[in-house]
Amino acid sequence: MHTDPQPDTIAVRPGEDLDHTPLLPYLRQQIPDLPDAPLLVSQYPSGASNLTYLLQIGPWEGVLRRPPLGPLPPRAHDMIREARLLRRLHPVYPLAPQPYAICDDPSILGAPFYVMERRRGVVLDDAFPPDIAPTADRCRRISSSAVETLVRLHAIDWQAAGLADLGRPENFLPRQVQAWIERYERARTDDHPQVASLVRWFGAAQPESPAPTIIHNDFKLNNLLLAPGDLVPVVAVLDWEMTTIGDPLFDLGVSLSYWIEPGDSLSLRAVLPNVTWQPGFATRAEFMREYAARSGRDLGAIDYYLTFAYFKLAVIIQQIYARWQSGQTRDARFADFGDRVRVLLEHAHARIS
Repeated sequence: MHTDPQPDTIAVRPGEDLDHTPLLPYLRQQIPDLPDAPLLVSQYPSGASNLTYLLQIGPWEGVLRRPPLGPLPPRAHDMIREARLLRRLHPVYPLAPQPYAICDDPSILGAPFYVMERRRGVVLDDAFPPDIAPTADRCRRISSSAVETLVRLHAIDWQAAGLADLGRPENFLPRQVQAWIERYERARTDDHPQVASLVRWFGAAQPESPAPTIIHNDFKLNNLLLAPGDLVPVVAVLDWEMTTIGDPLFDLGVSLSYWIEPGDSLSLRAVLPNVTWQPGFATRAEFMREYAARSGRDLGAIDYYLTFAYFKLAVIIQQIYARWQSGQTRDARFADFGDRVRVLLEHAHARIS
């Protein structure tokens, strides 16, 4: 049964329904003391990759995450890996939500999924809530909170936390560069002349990585759940699918690629709509300075990481666009993703020119 959406959810999109018949008995088997009430489902609208739902059974609430529909790239959208990571990460980094149930049986919903705790907060996408003023002071403090949250993640003793099997930190950066180039080639639908020059530059200008840390790999403002009210404290970090052990500056570059500032072109702002261009938010340079001061890391090679982050983001969007072109998803939001890929590749290429 669907429910009237809450302010942060929508009615389930056509074709993305959950089959309640096997799901509810599974939840009752896995999660103790669920109320004797029907299962109500609504959908979180943000995100263009995995599907995320709010589950309600009486006063109980949980969040279900499953992969997108259709064939998927190798090793992408691994919900079981993400959930098992959260199970180990939550005790040492409480901003990572706690998983309640992990299901690798495709007979339940047709794909692996997991259910985790619901945390209440605000996700800042392209606008502030109407009842909260984006004052310069508030925007400045949100910026500092985001930097501090990333620095805290990179400071985790990942070996002591039992996360050493999460990734292969040796030669992390070369492997990432090669892997994302290959992903682009597999998902390519249009010819973009900038790609050949970027690929050559990524090989020739590659820096040496600092000591490895745990990295989120998609750390951005709208993957942070902010405290209701003033929006300054972070109450949860979301979307841990791509988390691994690797180069912390790679993580920082990804974060900076989403961080729009007033001087960015209108085309780039259209691809990455968010609120960070508003007065008071840190510029990318200020974000870097605060990160360097808090972490003690040398950011001398950050231009490489940021340029590659724009390319990586273009590849992610290209993969989604390829699924839309082939009819694997009917979500109308993806129709212009080909243009977004072009803008990002042109922007990355301009940085090396």
